[in-house]
Amino acid sequence: MVTLRHAEERELPSFAGATGWLNSPPLTGAELRGRVVLVDFWTYTCINWLRTLPWVRAWADKYRDHGLVVVGVHTPEFSFEGDIDNVRRAVAEREISYPVAVDTDYAVWRAFANNYWPALYFVDADGRVRDHHFGEGEYARSEKTIQRLLEDAGASGFDSAPVSVEGRGVEAAADWGTLRSVETYLGQLRSENFASPEPPLLDRPRDYSVPDRLGREEWAASGNWTMGAEAAVLNQPGGGIACRFHARDVNLIMGPAARGGRARLRVLVDGQPPGPAHGVDVDEAGSGVVVEQRLYQLIRQDAQVTDRRVDIEFPDGGVAAYVFTFG
Repeated sequence: MVTLRHAEERELPSFAGATGWLNSPPLTGAELRGRVVLVDFWTYTCINWLRTLPWVRAWADKYRDHGLVVVGVHTPEFSFEGDIDNVRRAVAEREISYPVAVDTDYAVWRAFANNYWPALYFVDADGRVRDHHFGEGEYARSEKTIQRLLEDAGASGFDSAPVSVEGRGVEAAADWGTLRSVETYLGQLRSENFASPEPPLLDRPRDYSVPDRLGREEWAASGNWTMGAEAAVLNQPGGGIACRFHARDVNLIMGPAARGGRARLRVLVDGQPPGPAHGVDVDEAGSGVVVEQRLYQLIRQDAQVTDRRVDIEFPDGGVAAYVFTFG
């Protein structure tokens, strides 16, 4: 997690490079003049963004009638996140009602000189960026910034008490006190801690195996996989992935290897079904199905958090796995 905050003052960069808009016609800085604007950079599989979304939604609802406009800028991390249908589905599933600029070509990202998901930019009614915040946290301070900019624009009558938010499912706040694991990429462009004894071959199928012991954040594959730049793709039925972790939650970004595909999965924790420690995307037996390209929550522990091993089995094959994230 990155958490940075810094006051600044510059003109609101242009949204002209957006490749599309959802929930709104295209917006310009001139059209937004006179309104306080909160710009939220996001990509729909990012766990750090997902955990900030309850606050952004709440601010959009609370201050809409007092002059706040929230503009989401969806800039994809993975190539499948540039698919407008995937973005549209995420907007609907996450109940995002404010305008979203689809930034598939990174033009808005570059205009803001942004480098983070999530990133919040606070813009006053004169069209000047007055503050920004990168990463999770500092929600009360962010809301105070919104209130200050609204008051400077002449707004009044809103409740100054901060919103009360409780994220659910994948939107729930991380258990920072027990979180020891960091995101672990499976695609070879950024892969680390690969522990299969067989060296990975880029863009070529190969049989891999899982060693008897894994260190924390080490991961290994079993079965026939093709290790691509973005993802590890299971070519044949019966393969799997194992990872050792220390966290309450285990998430895996994945999707069918082919459009319209479907892949069953089974999750084991230390060799056993997760039971009540199952995530929202599997049942107590650890069973689930991959039907979309998104983040899947596999484990949410309700007992003591310690070093554990998760095994994900794919009896059908045909799955592309991108990155483990934890919470």
